[in-house]
Order: sequence, then C-alpha cells, then structure tokens
Amino acid sequence: MTETSSTPATSKSDRGRGADRRPERRRSPLGRLGLFYRQIIAELRKVVWPTRNELTTYTTVVIVFVAIVVGIVATLDFGFSKLVLWVFG
Repeated sequence: MTETSSTPATSKSDRGRGADRRPERRRSPLGRLGLFYRQIIAELRKVVWPTRNELTTYTTVVIVFVAIVVGIVATLDFGFSKLVLWVFG
C-alpha cells in the first residue's frame, strides 16, 4: 500500500524553519530581558482568574484538608510516642 500526501515534500534545509520567520539575530541582555517580560505579560493575559466566590471556596477546602491531615499526623505521632514509651519504658 502506498500513501499519498497532499502536502509537498520539504527538503532537509527547509525543515524547522518558518517561511515568514525573521532570521535569528543575537539580542542584547537588555533586549532579552524586555522580551522575557513581554512574554510574561502575554501569558498572564491568558490566565482565567477565579472569582471571589471561587477563591473563597478553594481556600476553605485547602484549610479544611490541611487541618484534617494535621489531625491525622498528630494522632499518629501521639500514638507512636506512647507505643515507644510502653515498649522501651
């Protein structure tokens, strides 16, 4: 069986390069820092921020979960310390 492709074959030298891409040039440290901050701002604009109600709900869930885990760990710690004192007395 042979597969046919509707896209033209690319030569080895064309791979990895965009046709409309500018040639790569070396940026100064200040230019790279500016590009970095522009990219950060662009990514932060894509973030879907939670509403106040969602934030309150998520915070409450985390605090309750942490309190439960602290209780379990404290109980186990107390139990193991009593067990060790009983065994090694």
